[in-house]
Amino acid sequence: SISWRHQLPCFGALGFRAIAPDMRGYGRSSVPDRHEDYGMEPITADMIELLDHLGPDGRGRDEAVWVGHDWGSPVVWGVASHTPNRTRAVASLCVPYGFDGGGIEGLVSTVDRATYPEADYPAGQWDYMYHYEENFDASTRELAVNPYNTVVALFRAGGPEGKGQPAITSALRKNGGWFPGMNGAPEMPLDDAVLSQEDARTYAAALEKNGFFGPGSYYMNHGPNADYAARSANGGRLDMPVLFIHGAYDYVCETLDSTLAEPMRGLCGNLTEATIHAGHWVAQEKPVDLNGVLARWLAREVEDCWPIPG
Repeated sequence: SISWRHQLPCFGALGFRAIAPDMRGYGRSSVPDRHEDYGMEPITADMIELLDHLGPDGRGRDEAVWVGHDWGSPVVWGVASHTPNRTRAVASLCVPYGFDGGGIEGLVSTVDRATYPEADYPAGQWDYMYHYEENFDASTRELAVNPYNTVVALFRAGGPEGKGQPAITSALRKNGGWFPGMNGAPEMPLDDAVLSQEDARTYAAALEKNGFFGPGSYYMNHGPNADYAARSANGGRLDMPVLFIHGAYDYVCETLDSTLAEPMRGLCGNLTEATIHAGHWVAQEKPVDLNGVLARWLAREVEDCWPIPG
């Protein structure tokens, strides 16, 4: 939930009841010891159960505006597509709707082969997902050697200089891991455009406590997730207001110059798209820009849910 630390105070001050739960495997949530417990079907059920328990008198709420990022995006897409009656609107950062039915192979079909020649990068930027499937224990063990260094290494701002360059995620299997030839993540300067030292320590303490089995297990459910997506209501079509935010410098979930976002455009009847000039960690790198985009969309497209001044 710390990844939404810049959004919760903003929308709380506007009068919304803004909640960011720790997902399974993270923070103070449970850490199941089976990969299948981190699939989208049980996790979206968690979100509906949470909604059922919200409310001043404990009677729950009928619906919510759902906002997700990274693995939180498939979660909110799953909530919207399976329980549209509990979804007033839905927004996602970086990860578009509609591709999950194809599994990793569907993602690989969108790879820009000018940047990732197939002979050198057969899975393109999605190679890291196969790395988890094929080398799960080694992958999570490498990240767990020094959680603080891992956090500092992975939480980096994006920039235009990365365009057209292969992402680090594209060669994990070939290189033998995230940090080949090293004992875990190396020491690096903190990128304070994304997080403070206190933030990094908070992330690291939670990962030290819980380990990386949970976070890594999200990548072990592509088949079940595809099956779940195939059972979406209304053939997967979303008619509620939908907001998708592109990270202009997110070169893994690259959505501006690829076909990754095309299925979403065909499945959403009321879609708004916006672009923020940031890398993958949009909410933390450009919080003011993101808060403005979200607030403007809520005011224009979800006006009836805007809090009424007392």
